[in-house]
Amino acid sequence: MAPAVHGDERGFFVETFRADVAREYGIPTEFVQDNHSRSRQGTLRGIHFQTHPGQGKLVRVSRGRVLDVVVDLRRGSPTFGEWESVELDDVGGNMLWIPVGFGHGFLVLSEVADFVYKCTNYYDPATEAGIRYDDPEVGVVWPSDVELLYSARDAEAPLLSEIADSLPFTV
Repeated sequence: MAPAVHGDERGFFVETFRADVAREYGIPTEFVQDNHSRSRQGTLRGIHFQTHPGQGKLVRVSRGRVLDVVVDLRRGSPTFGEWESVELDDVGGNMLWIPVGFGHGFLVLSEVADFVYKCTNYYDPATEAGIRYDDPEVGVVWPSDVELLYSARDAEAPLLSEIADSLPFTV
């Protein structure tokens, strides 16, 4: 989803959320939580997801630039285990809708990035899960010119093949 960015030499103005436009794109408008993270260049967060009841996310970058990655975790999907990526930045204002059933991660490409997102369900640490960011079977291609900074939790997350049968998401 690409909002109109109105700018001149003073700066810019952009509508970051409109329920009527979101509905046109098939995005739910019943968001219950907003999140904001700030990270330095090379920070890799993910690949995360919430199990039951799941958590849809409408994500954007309010400062900087990131490579945003989603992985299909829906058992029975023809694209199960496949990934897609898109660059998001503070210039274009593009947003990405990540439905329930997809893992999500991002890598900060700029010096610093502010990443903001709306969620369809509340965060619940009891349902927090993830897969390894470098799972060779998923094969996400992260830029090689950026030194990756990641948490122990992300480095020790299971491979998709280790949890595939227990995933609650189906097509």
